[in-house]
Parts: sequence; C-alpha cells; structure tokens
Amino acid sequence: MDDNDIIQLYWDRNEQAIRITSDKYGHYCKAIARNILNNEEDAEECVNDTYLNAWNSMPTHWPKQLATFLGKITRNVSFNKYKHDHVEKRGSGEITLVLDELTDCVSDTDNVEQVLDHQELIKAISSFVRSLSENKRNLFVRRYWYADSVSAIANDTGMLQGTVSKTLERTRKQLKAYLTERGFEI
Repeated sequence: MDDNDIIQLYWDRNEQAIRITSDKYGHYCKAIARNILNNEEDAEECVNDTYLNAWNSMPTHWPKQLATFLGKITRNVSFNKYKHDHVEKRGSGEITLVLDELTDCVSDTDNVEQVLDHQELIKAISSFVRSLSENKRNLFVRRYWYADSVSAIANDTGMLQGTVSKTLERTRKQLKAYLTERGFEI
C-alpha cells in the first residue's frame, strides 16, 4: 500500500491505518527511538505514542512524506521521554554524546530572542545541511538526526571510526562558523 493510501485511511479514521503503518514503518520508527533512548521497552512505547500522535494529527494535516512525518514524531516523542527520564542525571546512551557534540554549535538557553529566532535557526541549519556534499550530509544526518553511533556509521559506510569522527568534528566547526556568520550567537 502506498503512503497516500495509508494517509487516506487515517483521514477516514480507519483503524487499519495503524496496523499498516506499523508493518511498513515500525522498524524505522523503532530504530530512531532505540538510538535516542537506548532501551527496547521505552522505544516500543515511543513508537506506540507515534502512532497515536499520527492518528490525532492526520485529520487536519496531510503529510508530504509519511516516513519523514512519522520519523519526526518518533524523534520528538523519544527526546521528550529522554528528557523526562534524565532530568536529574546524565544517561550513558548515544544521545548524550550527540547532544554534547552539538553544544558548541547551538546554544541551549531559552530566552525571548531565541524563541523568536527559532524558525530562522531551523532555516539556517537546513540550508547548511543542504550545502554539504552527499557524503557529509549523510554522516551528519545519521549522527544528529537519527542519533546513530559513530561505530554504526563507520561500519555501514566502510569508513574508519576515526575518519567518521573527524569528518563530523569538521562539519560541526563549519556549522558553527556558518551560524556565526549569519548572526546567531553561539
């Protein structure tokens, strides 16, 4: 079944939409949640929450790409779960490393100016990522969107872990310079 047919099931409020979504995108969503949470049961819970959020949001929104839509929901639900579980402690999962690596590029303080500049920051980061070579873009997205480990990326790409790490480090420095040039305070 193609994505438009699945989305139509959501719009028709047909409960088969969830089963079909699970069959087609369950592994994809679970991989995202597992990378962020490093816990199988929590990942499963987040994937189920993804289906509920998709069910609740689709009658008013027709996503352009279902996989991206579901991945974004899964990622947000998983990050929220991670934040909730780690309010007072630092976890040892991959996401802690991912967030630490990006700390120098994007500030984490909440103030009025940052809230207002949020959309501009998103546009600037998207523009930066689109400007990268395909190889660098894939590494960056796998690490900082999907929270894949450096070793998994190296294994899948045939690169050495040190090469992946160094490429990501250089890309983060480029991102920081790119954002600074555009007036974002780092």
